Amino acid sequence: MLIQSVTIEQTLLQDIEESKRWLNLEKDESTYKRELRKRIELISWVLVNMKNPEINICELIDLK
Repeated sequence: MLIQSVTIEQTLLQDIEESKRWLNLEKDESTYKRELRKRIELISWVLVNMKNPEINICELIDLK
């Protein structure tokens, strides 16, 4: 049995891709569509900032 290890980064990237798919399916401007954009923006921001070991990402997310 082969067990694959999925990193946090991979999970977040998958989440962005899934959110983008849903965003593209939405035809009308809606709260859901705005929330998807915010979700993509926040996850992208986390991916960039989590690479810096001097940053406490949990605190930054709370501030964001």
